[in-house]
Amino acid sequence: MNGQDAVAPVPRVAVVVFLLKGRSVLLGLRRSSVGNSTFALPGGHLEFGESFEECAIREVKEETGLEITKTEFIMVTNNVFLDEPKPSHYVTISMRAELADPEEEPKNMEPNKCDGWDWYEWGNLPKPLFGPLDKLVNEGFNPFST
Repeated sequence: MNGQDAVAPVPRVAVVVFLLKGRSVLLGLRRSSVGNSTFALPGGHLEFGESFEECAIREVKEETGLEITKTEFIMVTNNVFLDEPKPSHYVTISMRAELADPEEEPKNMEPNKCDGWDWYEWGNLPKPLFGPLDKLVNEGFNPFST
């Protein structure tokens, strides 16, 4: 048994952003050990000392080049990925935000992690969705309601 096996995995904290434009939401096609080739929201790991809002703003900028505004907390979910190549557990903070400049288009700033970003109408989302997002959609969640 090597040292890696002896350490129990621990939950991590992620922040995801429902970036809204009209009745559409921004999604990217993941290139990752967890949820590979599924459509997901922009987001990432919460860094030490960072607020949820700061993380949302930083992650959207790092991944899409977009500036966001009006960030607000929506919910928290508990997501365990046992069937993935790399089992993991995330406590996920969901935020809602708008574009600072509604005319600005997303850029793929991390092509090694994402195959590109696009806007999708909430009622006509692409498949397959990333597991936690798919679960929310199937439960009737709507990021546009207050």
